Amino acid sequence: MNNIMSFKFDPLTPDAAREKIRLSARGLRLAHNLTQHALAGKSGVPLSTLKRFEQCGEVSLASLLAIATALEALDGFENLFPKPAATSLDQLDSGRPDRRRARKRQS
Repeated sequence: MNNIMSFKFDPLTPDAAREKIRLSARGLRLAHNLTQHALAGKSGVPLSTLKRFEQCGEVSLASLLAIATALEALDGFENLFPKPAATSLDQLDSGRPDRRRARKRQS
C-alpha cells in the first residue's frame, strides 16, 4: 500500500488565469452581497461589460481595475509584476535606480 500522495501542478495558462480571475471576482461580488447592477453602478463599469466579464472573462484592464476597486480587491494587483530578485550582493548594494529600457541585443 502506497501512502504517498502525488500532486500534479500544471503551469497557469492565460485561459486558466482569466477563468480564475473571473470566478474570483464573481465570488467576491456575491460575498459582498452585490448584484451585477449594483457593482456596475459602484464601479462605473457598464452592466453589459460586467456581465461579459463574469460570463467569459473578457474585460479591459481599466474596467478590471475599476471592478477590483469597487470590490476592495485592488491590493491584489500590487505584486502582479514583481521585480526580479537580486542575484548578487553588488546588485543589492548598488542602489541604482530601476532601469528604464532594455539594452539592444548584439547581433
